[in-house]
Amino acid sequence: MTVRATLQGAAIAAALCSACAAPVHDAPPVVQTPAAFKENANWKPAQPGDALVRGRWWELFGDPILDSLEANVTVSNETLKSAQARFEASRAAVRGARSALYPQVSAEPAVARARQSGNRGTSSFHNVYGDFLLPVDVSYEADVWARVRNSVNASVGTAQATAADLESASLALHAELAIDYFSLRGIDREKALLDSTVAAYAQALELTQNRFRGGIASQADVAQAQTQLEMTRGQAVDVGAMRATLEHAIATLVGQPASTFALAVSPLDASPPDIPAGVPSGLLERRPDIAAAERRVAAANAQAGAANAALYPILTLSGLAGFESSSFGSWLSSASNLWSIGAAALINVFDAGGRQAVRDEARAVYTQTAADYRQTVLSAFQEVEDQLAILRVLEEEAAIQANAVAAAERSLELANNRYRGGVVSYLEVITAQSAALVNERAAVNLLTRRMAATVLLIKALGGGWNVSLLEQVSAGGS
Repeated sequence: MTVRATLQGAAIAAALCSACAAPVHDAPPVVQTPAAFKENANWKPAQPGDALVRGRWWELFGDPILDSLEANVTVSNETLKSAQARFEASRAAVRGARSALYPQVSAEPAVARARQSGNRGTSSFHNVYGDFLLPVDVSYEADVWARVRNSVNASVGTAQATAADLESASLALHAELAIDYFSLRGIDREKALLDSTVAAYAQALELTQNRFRGGIASQADVAQAQTQLEMTRGQAVDVGAMRATLEHAIATLVGQPASTFALAVSPLDASPPDIPAGVPSGLLERRPDIAAAERRVAAANAQAGAANAALYPILTLSGLAGFESSSFGSWLSSASNLWSIGAAALINVFDAGGRQAVRDEARAVYTQTAADYRQTVLSAFQEVEDQLAILRVLEEEAAIQANAVAAAERSLELANNRYRGGVVSYLEVITAQSAALVNERAAVNLLTRRMAATVLLIKALGGGWNVSLLEQVSAGGS
């Protein structure tokens, strides 16, 4: 049989066996998606072309300092660098898996000088001889049961899932920074409120002391005014601890030592931007964690196909060609050439159910990843509904709180006027002061919570990310 005939026979056998391989269907599990968000009835609808800023969603808040900090997260955050390294490792794994689709070529040249024992049972040859060997070995596993292809597909799916994991980590870190930033700015505003209140209380104390010296007010009024002033001063100092903690957290997020990082005081005065929630089915395209879960389903499905292929024989095509001689001078002569070509099948006759167990395990992993995917989708809908509900409630509460602040300020003004007129004791002024401060701080807290809820809604909606970005991590591009 000629070399060509041998190769043609092996190729035909491989093609016939490939036709018998069961295909692996790469389709995500079916998930029921609602027609609309429950909490989206009074929300801003998404218009054609109306979407979050792609990638840099924090620019929606119009804060240059926040923009600068978020940019530092992208390039300096160590957690993000770790996720990037995991992604690069998964891309390398894809390249490694794809190499099995091609023949493996190796060369093992050898030069030896040896003497064979003259007392060896098969020969009395006892002379010193040389052996000059230059072989080139080619081997190729015919992927007749799609084992290699499924392994490649599994690696590609894992790489794509890791890419989505990277985006999920980036989204979470950027959102965490934005929440910490707005919380810090809220504290700055609360500190400014307390400082102005301390100044007002100091003036009230001075007035009360003057009235006491004039015999109009009592010593008790002076003591109450002093108590109110010092208590508020303590509150103004206390908020500094939380501000320092948030500043340190922001330093870590942007990749800087907390000891060398500082943010200038800047009270929060922005309003939450309008965020279009869109339609529920859009979450399946815009959430990187959903994309990661879906890609893991595809990887598990491909891995199950590879495990199923292990039940069938492995067909290997191999060939060897080269030169061998006992002397260097005749090493490359025509008489020194050698070659061999052939095909081999590895058949596992008995393994006590080992391969079946591997296949069953792979199928169970696929079932697990499918359930994880559906759970991820359900959790995504919950997060969006939660933040839509929180924003709706907080917006209503903020409007009511604004009325409460206005009423408390009028009450304080009336109490001060009545006290100056000698109609009431200073206790009424203290009560009005406390009510006004409590309501003003509550209004600041509500604004901070609304900003944080807006960030969390953007995060729940995927932050402007889209599953089409995963196309760059494909079998052909990795």
